[in-house]
Amino acid sequence: MKESYDVVVVGAGGAGMSAALAAAHQGLDTVLIEKSPYFGGSTARSGGGVWIPGNYALREAGQVEDGDLDKAKAYLDAIVGDVVPKVRRDTYLDRGPEVLDFIRAHTPLEFTWVPEYADYLPESPGGRARGRSVEPEPMDARFLGDELDRLHPAYTKAPANLIVMQRDYRKISLGLRTIKGPLTMLKVMLKRVLSLVLGKKMYAMGNAIAIGLRKGLMDAGVPVEYETELVDLLVEDGRVAGVVVTQGGTRREIRARRGVVLGSGGFEHNQELREKFLPQPTSATWSTGAPANTGGGLLAGTAAGAATALLDDAWWGPTIPLPGRAWFCLAERNLPGSIMVNGEGRRFMNEALPYVEATHEIYKGEATGVSHVPSYLVFDQTYRNRYLFAGLAGRQPFPGRWYKEGVVVRADTLEELATKVGLPEGSLPATVERFNGFARNGVDEDFHRGESAYDKYYSDPTVKPNCSLAPIEKGPFYAVKIVPGDLGTKGGLLTDERARVLREDGSVIDGLYAAGNVSAAVMGNTYPGPGGTIGPALVFGYLAVEDLTSAAPAKEIA
Repeated sequence: MKESYDVVVVGAGGAGMSAALAAAHQGLDTVLIEKSPYFGGSTARSGGGVWIPGNYALREAGQVEDGDLDKAKAYLDAIVGDVVPKVRRDTYLDRGPEVLDFIRAHTPLEFTWVPEYADYLPESPGGRARGRSVEPEPMDARFLGDELDRLHPAYTKAPANLIVMQRDYRKISLGLRTIKGPLTMLKVMLKRVLSLVLGKKMYAMGNAIAIGLRKGLMDAGVPVEYETELVDLLVEDGRVAGVVVTQGGTRREIRARRGVVLGSGGFEHNQELREKFLPQPTSATWSTGAPANTGGGLLAGTAAGAATALLDDAWWGPTIPLPGRAWFCLAERNLPGSIMVNGEGRRFMNEALPYVEATHEIYKGEATGVSHVPSYLVFDQTYRNRYLFAGLAGRQPFPGRWYKEGVVVRADTLEELATKVGLPEGSLPATVERFNGFARNGVDEDFHRGESAYDKYYSDPTVKPNCSLAPIEKGPFYAVKIVPGDLGTKGGLLTDERARVLREDGSVIDGLYAAGNVSAAVMGNTYPGPGGTIGPALVFGYLAVEDLTSAAPAKEIA
């Protein structure tokens, strides 16, 4: 590694790789440094959704309506509001399609619409019930050669070449309830067999995004320096002029003539920072973000004078604390025949809420003095027989360790289940009795579950009259522990619409940029739809480079 470059990018996740790719194609001498031995970061561990309204994949699928950009802006105006300046929100929407066009032109990535995956708050002004999310087409990653060994380990293990796209997951989660479930699994298995026969190495979802961007960097000649950790920023005359890193136990400086772009992720795996900033209780073990995300970029940026925002928030999601790993709940709490209860044995929200909003409700409840951490997902044997649960097929027994460690509790009656969990006597049976009445009538009078188009996405279309509601009545009964987990933190360095890092007084720290979860989220305290994290990471990484390209090199600044 040289002593100086035009651009130093920190973090080989979606934001960092987007920035490094853009810099290389601007003709800038660029290096990408990565703390871990892997590329991909949390992007590689994700479902791979990208929420960028009006992009080419949506246009090709006929999913861009007249006035879509204005509707998308109205949507973010409504759900994000003044938490984030409008110019930053609008810039994201105005420039996002261009960024996906750039990635399409300079990587093997091709995106496709995720059919009917609704915006998370589709009834808000400008929301879209048919969705605006796209995902990468699966790709054969043999072109990476040995570099493929550096792909960040997946969130969950799956057999080689078993490719499940987001569009497939909702069908598979229903098990045998519809013909689409077994047909989709058959298709997935046949594709796996064919790939194995042909010697392919197929990847989808977040893996595919990471692989595609990495191939783009290889083609552009951008070096990636692994196991190189940012420890500080070089600041000279108020301008960031480079970074201080440790590599192989050696501390060294790398100068940046044009600028430093931080794409180093959040602080989800730093327990000290979690306890300092996030609602309590909290645990790094509940996060599914990349383990190397411990807040190095945040700490270096604040030491250089950067302002911060949204540090008390995260890309939350109700999570099952399985032994040795966290399981981020998507369909499990949405499928009919399940409810979530607090420490008093009572429901406290629409269980099918988007995951950030659902976890906000958990913490709101916890703040009342009633225990909501953990909450419990309660269901019966009918539910267990029907649906995929935490990766296990319907009827497949839960592992004994899950019971031993108290993650799952099972009982023949609801009264016995409540006693085992420690809920007040009579509370759970009364809650279930009331819920069962709603399920039979098809109207959740308490929390309106099943009314939103989003509620219906992970539901069971064979259940009537409300596809999101089914009675809980056939023992044995189960209670599964639910905690407020996350995909990563969303608070970080305050940036403007050009990804420039700002001080508390609003002035720009020259030479310093941030994108992805090291920066305060453009989505504020909410989440617009599937891919509301990766989309901004890609876009603001690109926009950071656009700005620094126009700036004078450090050596030309008096």
